[in-house]
Amino acid sequence: MTYDIVIIGGGAAGIATASSILKRNAKVTIAVVDPATDHYYQPGWTMVGAGVFTPEQTRKAESDIMPKGVKWVRLPAVAIDPDRNTVELEDGDTLTYRVLVVAPGLRLAWEKIEGLPEALGRNGVTSNYRYDLAPYTYQLVKELRQGRALFSQPPMPIKCAGAPQKAMYLSCDIWRDSGVLPAIDVEFHNAGAALFGVPTYVPALMEYVEKYGIDLRLESNLVAVDADRRVATFERKQDGVSERIEREFDMLHVVPPQVSHAVVANSPLAAASGFVEVDETTLRHKRFENIFGLGDAAGTSNAKTAAAARVQAPVVAVNALAALDGRPPVADYNGYGSCPLTVERGKIVLAEFGYGGKLLPSFPSWLLDGTRPTRTAWFLKERMLPPIYWQGMLKGREWMAAPHEIGKAA
Repeated sequence: MTYDIVIIGGGAAGIATASSILKRNAKVTIAVVDPATDHYYQPGWTMVGAGVFTPEQTRKAESDIMPKGVKWVRLPAVAIDPDRNTVELEDGDTLTYRVLVVAPGLRLAWEKIEGLPEALGRNGVTSNYRYDLAPYTYQLVKELRQGRALFSQPPMPIKCAGAPQKAMYLSCDIWRDSGVLPAIDVEFHNAGAALFGVPTYVPALMEYVEKYGIDLRLESNLVAVDADRRVATFERKQDGVSERIEREFDMLHVVPPQVSHAVVANSPLAAASGFVEVDETTLRHKRFENIFGLGDAAGTSNAKTAAAARVQAPVVAVNALAALDGRPPVADYNGYGSCPLTVERGKIVLAEFGYGGKLLPSFPSWLLDGTRPTRTAWFLKERMLPPIYWQGMLKGREWMAAPHEIGKAA
């Protein structure tokens, strides 16, 4: 039960990293620790919630995407001991590693909103953040002809900061097409102080907020749901004073608070945030030189998106191999993340940015201006990104994601 590299997590980040390592050195022994039977293309759930994708398009068996040449350990990891270089499994067994890669993702903390766990999936309460509920979102949108629709966004960090409003824009587009939008009161309750974290993209988004007649309520955080009464309770700050307000609803799209998994949060690897304490550029742990973290589990300031994991995975792959040889990291990560903001069916504002909100577009502006809604970006999201994910990223094909060598010009 000793391996060159142990990877905790068989999601997007873990599988992509394993594939990128094997592409460079097929002789390295790797164990991937994950009990999941299914693997999901989570960025597709926004499209499921709008009837563009079917749920089945976003799911494959975990066995179908597990790289050949790794040992798949189908048990949860429950403890990490970096001093002994071991990972404890749920059945009490341990794995010993030379290098550890921590990529278990994060946990959706539904229970942090009072009444939410028992409300989900009934009386108009839904969320695109769950595979089984995204179709219910589309059902509710199709059936709603009048009334009030609420959309919520919790405090950061969350997976894909744009996803809460993507669901709202696509719903409004459907209601507009069916002629019922004027009869629906749409509210967006965002716990943050801005519509989107990178100011460059806000003007285009605000055009759609105004176009759809959305009541934008910033610093308004969902704290409780009563599905039987169809009432949502928000805590809102005004002039520095918190107050609780109740809003009746016919439809409520919820995004839950999101936290680090216990195996990370309760380990010596955790930063104060509960996420893996890594150097933001090399993704190596700040205190343990043979440990790396990436994906949603990493305590970095970049957007937590699949696009970020796609770029991080090759960086961790080459740095992990360097660590096996006793060398320092050789590649760095610039914080790249991408958020295709689906403002209507057929158009997307393609936000691409790195650390500090620096714009990092993949294409020249004459081909695709990411600050404006374009059909080109929609084509990319609908037709190109799913195969890039399944056939590229998860198989170690680093299309537009080659690791950047430290010290070289970008």
